[in-house]
Order: sequence, then structure tokens, then C-alpha cells
Amino acid sequence: MDGVKTVAKSLQIERVGKGDSLASNVAKQLEKQISAGHISVGDKLPTENALCDLFGVSRTVIREAITQLKSLGLVETKRGVGTSVIRAQSSETLFAYQIDPTAIADILHILEMRLSVETTACELAALRRSEDDVAILEKHFNDFDEALSRGELARKEDYAFHLAICTATRNPFLKQFYEQFNKNVIPRAKLINSNLKQVATDEYLHRIRTEHLEILNCIKNKDGEGARQAMHNHLYRAYHLYERYQTDNKFDLE
Repeated sequence: MDGVKTVAKSLQIERVGKGDSLASNVAKQLEKQISAGHISVGDKLPTENALCDLFGVSRTVIREAITQLKSLGLVETKRGVGTSVIRAQSSETLFAYQIDPTAIADILHILEMRLSVETTACELAALRRSEDDVAILEKHFNDFDEALSRGELARKEDYAFHLAICTATRNPFLKQFYEQFNKNVIPRAKLINSNLKQVATDEYLHRIRTEHLEILNCIKNKDGEGARQAMHNHLYRAYHLYERYQTDNKFDLE
């Protein structure tokens, strides 16, 4: 317990303003503290109550921020133990040699929009889906698998899976909203194939597959909150990856 208090005292924290995206702001600050070594691998994060006091936010915000850190592979939570740091740097795979900065800006804008729209759409889909919707989602999931087995980037199949989620909401405006972007809404649609690292790209695509499966299972089980969180984790992981490219201003990643 004393160790946790020591960690809390050593953190360089800025209280979160009302205009910020609260959970993402908290997650980014904690990630910075971890990468800078202010919280070491093996250390436990301060308790929820302590973090609420440090940042001036609610428990809900702290829990969402911790979930984001989990999605980046930085921390793990064990019942009765708390949340511990397991890695000093994000486990995200840098899978491109070079990316046009303009493309990065477009990707981040699109992902920002998708984080707002698709998390809600996924929750609605879980609550409203029919058995036919589940069958369609499973087909697109299997199509994604088949594209990977052919060595393709599965851009079209990825888009079809997400569009089917919007369709399952039974809200025609959500479906129409998503249709206007076609497969260009998928971040890697803006990347040049020759700039991609094959092995790292394969790992990235299989991670997407795992995340799609989690989303699909939540929708099948009519787990609205789980579906919302699974979609948020899926999109936030991608956002964080491309944000790193932009923040570092380093596009030659060899």
C-alpha cells in the first residue's frame, strides 16, 4: 500500500479540464508517466479513488482510461491485487516504412469520427440485432479470414463487417452515414502497399481479426455495454497507433 502511495506522489499530473476528452486525456497522461519511468514495470497504479482525486474526474472516467491502457498492453488488472504496469511501451506494431503526413491527418480525423459514431452503433446493434444480422456479420468475419489466407489486406471485408454493424442498428441514417465513406473509412486504405512491412502487417491484421471476433461475440450475446467497449477498444487502438506516427513526426519507421 505504501508503494502505491509513493507512486501517486511521484506522478506529474495535470487535472483534466471539462473541454477535454476525459478518459483519453487521463489515459495519455498515465501512458506518458509509464513510458517516462515515473511508474515502473511491476508497479501498481494508484487506486481508483486516488486517481479520481489526482485528475479531478469520476470513477467512470478512470475505469475507461484504464481500459484504454489495457488495450495498449500497458497494464493488467487482477481481482484483489489492483492494476499493475506490465510494459513500459505500447505493444502496438509499427507496420509501415513510410506514411504521408497528410494521410495520417485524414486517418486520425476519420477515426475520431468513428470513435464517436461506431461505439454507439455497436451498442445499438447488440441490442437490436436479428438472427439474420448475426449470420451476415459471421459471413463478413469469415470473408475477412479468407482474405487474410490469400495474403490480402482485407480492406473491403473490414469495411463490410463494420457496415453490417451499422445496418443491424435498424437506424437507416447510421447506415447511410457510414455508406458514404465506402472502404476509405478503413485506415490502411490510405496506405501504399509497397510501404508496408509484411510480417508486422500480418500481425496487425490478425489483431484486427481478434478484435472483430470480440465485437461479434458481444453482438451475438446481446451485450450492449460489452459491444460498445469492444468497439471503442478496437478503434482507440488504431487511433493511438496512427497518433504516434503524427506525434513523433517520424514516418520512416525502419
